[in-house]
Formats: sequence, structure tokens, C-alpha cells
Amino acid sequence: MLVLGFPVGPLQANCYVLARGEGEPCVVVDPGQDAVQPLDEQLRKHRLVPAAVLLTHGHFDHVFSAGQVCAAHGVPAYIHPADRFMLDDPGAALGPAGRQLFGDGPVMDAPTDVHDLAGGDELELAGLSFDVTHTPGHTGGSVLFGVGTDEGGRLLLSGDTLFAGAIGRTDLPGGDHGRMLESLSTKVLPLDDETVVLPGHGPTTTIGRERAGNPFLQGLPASDAIS
Repeated sequence: MLVLGFPVGPLQANCYVLARGEGEPCVVVDPGQDAVQPLDEQLRKHRLVPAAVLLTHGHFDHVFSAGQVCAAHGVPAYIHPADRFMLDDPGAALGPAGRQLFGDGPVMDAPTDVHDLAGGDELELAGLSFDVTHTPGHTGGSVLFGVGTDEGGRLLLSGDTLFAGAIGRTDLPGGDHGRMLESLSTKVLPLDDETVVLPGHGPTTTIGRERAGNPFLQGLPASDAIS
């Protein structure tokens, strides 16, 4: 399995590309600001052809280039319906202070072919099987994408729900700290320690490492996982 990741844009959001191997169809996850050029370089280098764009949530630093990528390759984007409005109004997620900073918000091209995601969905894309878990908290429509590797391991594309040593902020419009803690307790902590986490910002980690050392997870009960 081929997994590529690189930070893009001023906020250094991680964009990921997953494929069965070189020269295969691929899935692009969270193509944010300034993602088109580095993404195209990776596609050419590894002879990959996008089959879909997956979005962990609707914040502009994760979706800004989604419309361009989808249009260039004729592929759909997938996002939870609670965050879909941000594709047309990216400034809506910034709050009053953010809107003042960015004016009316960043202008971007929204994807025209958008599919809704729901917790419990199983997506078969580019020869890979992704499971979708709804994790409201950072935004109302935040999701995790889980995917198995050929070697038997598990990868978790966590967006801004979970980082190495931290969790996503909940003070922007649509954020809810109580729901974030519930999502972490019921949908993140029950995962296997060996699960490799590919977060929306920062370095790769594992569930076990975060369970042991992430201060935001300490004291949270691990409930039975639900979609």
C-alpha cells in the first residue's frame, strides 16, 4: 500500500494520497490551500490517478483545493452533510474574528459532484476499503476514515479530531467541547493501540501512544465504539 502525506498552505494542513501501489488509482484526502501543485507532483512521480477526494471536515485549510482537484480529474468529493455548507461559504467556519481577518472569507471553487458521508459508511474506492466514523466536536461534520493495509495493520485519517499530543479546537462555529470528549471516548479510545494515526496537522502517531501520553485523553472513559 502506498501512503503519501505532505503539509500544505499557511496552516500546514496535511494532505494525504492513498493507493494500492505505484501506477494505481488513488484517493486524495483533505487537499487544502496550495495543494494542487504538490499533489500534481506526487501524482506524476508515482503515476497515480485520483478516483475520489475525501474530506475529514469542512474547514478551508482542509478543503480549499478540493474543487480544483475534483474538476481536474473528473472525480467526486465526499463530506459529511453537517459540514457541506462550508464548501460554498468557507468563511462561515471562521467566526467573527476570523471573518474580520479574512474579510468575507477565502474564495474557492467548490466541488460540483459532492456525496454525503454518514457514520458507519463503507466506501470502496481505488481498490481500498474505507470505513467512516462520525466524530462531531471540532465541527459538526467531522469524520474519521479508517483503512486496512495489505500487511494487516490499520490506518486512521483523523482530520482535526486527534493530533499527536493534542486534539482539535472546539471554539469555532460548529465546535462543541462536550461532543468532542464524547467522540474521543466512544470512537477513538476503543481503537487498537497499534492503529496508526494520520492527523490533519503535525506528525504521525498511534492510538497507543496517544492513549498513554495525550493529556486531553487522560481520564476519559473508553466506551464501546459506535459509528
